Amino acid sequence: MRVPMKVDYGVRALVELAPHHGGIPIRTAEIAAHQNIPEPYLDHLLSILNKFGFIKSRRGPQGGHSLAKPPSEITLKMVVNSLESQAASLDCLDEPSECTLSSACAQREIWRSVEEAFQSVLNSTTISDLADRQQEMISRSAMANSMGSP
Repeated sequence: MRVPMKVDYGVRALVELAPHHGGIPIRTAEIAAHQNIPEPYLDHLLSILNKFGFIKSRRGPQGGHSLAKPPSEITLKMVVNSLESQAASLDCLDEPSECTLSSACAQREIWRSVEEAFQSVLNSTTISDLADRQQEMISRSAMANSMGSP
């Protein structure tokens, strides 16, 4: 499965903003540096995320970006559906009549199951979940590195 770069970067930007929810806005340059996202492309994505109501953006010296709602209320499905227009993996899942084999196609049922599982994971995973996992991984990595030091 391929995750489009737009979705990857958009989710990473939201995860970067999650720990700061309710605090001071974070500047684009800071998000770009921490998440290794080209700043011009990030500007474009942040504009889209703002349009869909995921973030609030403020210009000026005290400006930056912040989540517009709690990270626990933003699911990956919401983000993916906003950033990526293609919903189904195969055309025959949306339009079975377009394929002469669809009524007796074993693959179609497998791909439907894969698509349903994929959508279920996206719907049940929030930006908060990812931010928590990321923080756990950072903590474990720091602990492992400190144990390996003389």
